[in-house]
Amino acid sequence: MSQEAVITIMQNAIWTVILVSAPPLLLGLAVGVLVSLFQTVTSIQEATLAFVPKILAVFVALIIFGGWMLNLLRTFVEDLYTSIPLYLMQ
Repeated sequence: MSQEAVITIMQNAIWTVILVSAPPLLLGLAVGVLVSLFQTVTSIQEATLAFVPKILAVFVALIIFGGWMLNLLRTFVEDLYTSIPLYLMQ
């Protein structure tokens, strides 16, 4: 296996990880910013108020985007497995 093939596989793997992790992370970030803004405006400094909505947002993101995320991972693994003979020939 050539060095270029390994780099290509790693680039595809990193890009897949970024795409799969983006929806829950971005939704959690958005909810976190909104909750922090709400806490700042109302001067409420409750730790659970910052924690619970972010957890719920991540769960909602997993429910909404879970099928797409699994499909993306399945496609990556299928492409990787079907490319094994090509990588072994190099």
